[in-house]
Amino acid sequence: MQRAALFSGGDAQMAAGDLGELLVPYMPTIRVPKSGDRVYKTECAFSYDSPDSEGGLYVCMNTFLGFGREHIERHYRKTGQCVYLHLKRRVIEKVPGASGGALPKRRNAKLFLDLEANSDLNSDDFEYEDEAKLVLFPDHYEIPLPNIEELPALVTIACDALLSAKSPYRKQDPDSWEEELQASKHAKTLVQLDNGVRIPPSGWKCSKCDLQENLWLNLTDGSVLCGKWFFDGSGGNGHAVEHYKETGYPLVVKLGTITPDGADVYSFDEEEPVLDPHIAKHLAHFGIDMLQMQVTENGLRDNDIKPRVSEWEVIQEAGVKLKPMYGPGYTGMKNLGNSCYLNAVMQAIFSIPEFQRAYVGNLPRIFDYSPLDPTQDFSTQMAKLGHGLLSGQYSKPPMKSELIEQVMKEEHKAQHNGISPQMFKAFISKGHPEFSSSRQQDALEFFLHLINLVERNPVGSENPSDVFRFLVEECTRCCQSRKVRYAERVDYIMQLPVAMEAATNKDELIAYELKRREAEATRRPLPELVRAKIPFSACLQAFSEPSNVEDFWSSALQAKSAGVKTSRFASFPEYLVVQIKKFTFGLDWIPKKLDVSIDMPDFLDINHLRARGLQPGEEELPDIAPPIIIPDDPKALDIDECSVMQLAEMGFPLEACRKAVYYTGNLGAEVAFNWIIAHMEEPDFAEPLVIPAYGEIASNGAAAFGAVGLDNQPPEEMVSIIISMGFQRNLAIQALKATNNNLERGLEWIFSHPELEEESEPALDMMDMDNNANANIAETGSEGPRVKDGSGRYELFGFISHMGTSTMSGHYVCHLKKEGRWVIYNDLRVCASERPPKDLGYIYFYHRIPS
Repeated sequence: MQRAALFSGGDAQMAAGDLGELLVPYMPTIRVPKSGDRVYKTECAFSYDSPDSEGGLYVCMNTFLGFGREHIERHYRKTGQCVYLHLKRRVIEKVPGASGGALPKRRNAKLFLDLEANSDLNSDDFEYEDEAKLVLFPDHYEIPLPNIEELPALVTIACDALLSAKSPYRKQDPDSWEEELQASKHAKTLVQLDNGVRIPPSGWKCSKCDLQENLWLNLTDGSVLCGKWFFDGSGGNGHAVEHYKETGYPLVVKLGTITPDGADVYSFDEEEPVLDPHIAKHLAHFGIDMLQMQVTENGLRDNDIKPRVSEWEVIQEAGVKLKPMYGPGYTGMKNLGNSCYLNAVMQAIFSIPEFQRAYVGNLPRIFDYSPLDPTQDFSTQMAKLGHGLLSGQYSKPPMKSELIEQVMKEEHKAQHNGISPQMFKAFISKGHPEFSSSRQQDALEFFLHLINLVERNPVGSENPSDVFRFLVEECTRCCQSRKVRYAERVDYIMQLPVAMEAATNKDELIAYELKRREAEATRRPLPELVRAKIPFSACLQAFSEPSNVEDFWSSALQAKSAGVKTSRFASFPEYLVVQIKKFTFGLDWIPKKLDVSIDMPDFLDINHLRARGLQPGEEELPDIAPPIIIPDDPKALDIDECSVMQLAEMGFPLEACRKAVYYTGNLGAEVAFNWIIAHMEEPDFAEPLVIPAYGEIASNGAAAFGAVGLDNQPPEEMVSIIISMGFQRNLAIQALKATNNNLERGLEWIFSHPELEEESEPALDMMDMDNNANANIAETGSEGPRVKDGSGRYELFGFISHMGTSTMSGHYVCHLKKEGRWVIYNDLRVCASERPPKDLGYIYFYHRIPS
């Protein structure tokens, strides 16, 4: 290891013998990072402090965890670790040269790796000065580095290894998001030829072979050439790479991937996908305006849509001068690469008082009792994120007096504008096949994933997710016998269908569609977009109407029959989350979005949807289970594709939906949904469904078909589903045994036996008493799910909007109503909203109006 390169220059502070003697007692606690160790040298485990912060960052030389100045004492008291490497980066204004330009003067030969440059600074005017020193606790004795000759060899090697260690977020699976693309070394200095080339919005083809797919634009000379198998695996004749070998022009961008959010860029020289921080400028050189680019269904660009109706422009309020907002509650979040879905959801979550109290209000206790590795603790990372968003510490407006002082001292103190949720995302997505990737995700699916984690990691006596939970009463009616069956289930979201047939501008839509087809056929610019206008009342009516039950088996007829189902609220939640079901599937099974405008109300009254239970004159269906039929060929078992599609439209992976429907015996989307919530953390969650052979089913207890095992215990799959709904394990087993392992009847049995309250285990009763200190919580029984019932009158306080054609692409933005006005949260950008697009939202958040 070239230690002299690391520790160059500087004056000796102590004699070699003195330093060696000073460090002898601590030598057993100093470790050299190994290949599998995670070194957190860019971010505090409890806050968003970094080496850029005023107090710098302290990295433990034993655990390699990083701590800001406010939290270092806590770690020392808890662990007794005494030796820390203190890292500090300063931004210094360059000294102007004789020619008037800036004269670079690098203070250190080596900078701390993985620290991002401040994008607000002009690199031609400022430079970085890095400082490292060892700090010994509790006396805060400092040993400035370099001290190459005075320090023991082990200490020098450990310091060098720590500073050279890669980011912990890149030690994941190759497909995980932590393998974040790096900025190309060519991006900043790329030379673009002034050859007059202008790229049209569509109709591209390879200039050498006329191929019209897998096309790449060379950012140096504007050549459009076909790719090969590299990067994305699609076909081509390799003319793009041949052009690079001939010219040496390194960077190309894939046509068909350019959106206002970025584009797919590849570097032939670096032989990997890269980021181009100057992509907008490089594309503009060839006449491409990123803000006007959208993905069309066939992958082509369409930038002829007028800005005033473009979804991207309207939702982000582009073209309107927005006033930046600073202070507590107005902190932005950095986009880590398609992580805007997480940013939008977390902004909405921490605008809710119950989550603020649970995590930020309990922050000292959570931090004090956190495990030795707080980066792997859910409550700690939630409290850290909540404090980062609400404290105002990372959202400070620039002060004129400070700027003048900085200029006088030739030192630039960068303002903390927003936080980077790297550590939070790495933990919360760990093991999840979708959220751990760098792909765009469905914000609703992430919301449910988060609620599942909140449920599994309670904080004190109050579980903040209680505010979303409500009970749904489902009435299933046999159309022939007219008999009914009532059942209740737990839910967290109200899904509203889009009533396209109720559009109020049908004539305009028909005329637009004709013009659009004509323009596409003649390759002319598309007409101005006409968006379907849907009354909210029509969507609410569609929600309340009966729906057909596929493959309904009537216990009254002992045969399959036609059945319908209606859903009502058995309880109303404190906070109502409404999803507009904009996403559907095309004939090619590719998710698509309905681009509609819905007049969402600021005030909502759904009291008329309150469940009424069994009505006079109604007769219940007999409590008889359908016969269990095991086919000769289990692989030919039918899967209810209707239920599969309902789940897929919610944003869950298609294969996971198929497994959920299969393992719950085709009992409907609601039951399968609970299976998904219970199993979405499993590594094979999104893997294809593999149906075992008949012999395997017999030997394994036929769990998939609900058969009783040799030990007379219900299948664990069904027990897990019931537990995921909030019931205790002993009650789940008892219910399944009483109903011959019929999941649907087992749930009905639980709700129809309230007398089990007195028979529950004393320990569980005591736990429930502790957890139910809140007087507003109404329960369905000590074993039942906790709900906060009340009035069904609500007021809108936030919504999340999606831009793009499907959940697999696009961008999310959050609008929240704070202090009487709307605020837009667009990743790092937080501004007062001038035109909140309440009609284009995807997920809406309402809070109950006190009676």
